[in-house]
Amino acid sequence: MMSKGPNILSITAMRAERDRLVAEGKELVFTNGCFDILHRGHVAYLNYARSQGDALVVAVNTDASVKANKGDSRPIHGEDDRAYVLGSLRAVDYVVYFEDREPRDIVEKILPQVLVKGNDWAHYVSGREIVEAHGGRVVLADMVEGRSTTGTIEKIISVYTEKRGTDEVGTNA
Repeated sequence: MMSKGPNILSITAMRAERDRLVAEGKELVFTNGCFDILHRGHVAYLNYARSQGDALVVAVNTDASVKANKGDSRPIHGEDDRAYVLGSLRAVDYVVYFEDREPRDIVEKILPQVLVKGNDWAHYVSGREIVEAHGGRVVLADMVEGRSTTGTIEKIISVYTEKRGTDEVGTNA
């Protein structure tokens, strides 16, 4: 049986950890996303988010939530695999799951001091009013140009569709 992975907590346990950090005078940073096929843009984003405080919690969308947001063909990787990979990154201190279409409720339950979102969400940051009402701040992160999960999927399809015609596609990954 596979383990859930490093630092994957329940929302209740994460709130207790947040309270412990606050008691030590530390700031908890929160971000969220699908993180379906991890790429350079994700890693740069997570490193930036982590630099905004003392510890970073990533709320990863459950499989059902990804399907609701991205469509039936997603996620590529299941929630446990995505959480495990995220929890293994140096920048990520904690991982929690969330199943809603947006993270407002989980932000309210964990109550981070810093909320980080990509600047592609500048028009609407779910949970902003909660964090700011409790004296926290919202930070928008620049995105890495040309890096996205959708772009990665499209490139894989394109490359393997082209190679299929030339018999170059191997059977082993």
